[in-house]
Amino acid sequence: MMKLPQIDSIEILAKFWDSHDVTDFENELEEVTDPVFERKTVVKVPLDEKQAQTAQLLAAAKGITLPTLIQQWISERVQNR
Repeated sequence: MMKLPQIDSIEILAKFWDSHDVTDFENELEEVTDPVFERKTVVKVPLDEKQAQTAQLLAAAKGITLPTLIQQWISERVQNR
């Protein structure tokens, strides 16, 4: 009996399901009631060149990405309200 692959690779899973039928694995399936994927809202924030460069330098100095730095700033601001 073939088992479901235990892997996080979307590419490998896509290839697997291209050549297999889900009904062959009904005994291994389980219902999931909690959300599997988190939806995120993407917000575009226009920055001038100096603002963008400064923010990028601050993020690099902390060893994090610019989006992570901006998320931290917003989280701090929201918590202080």
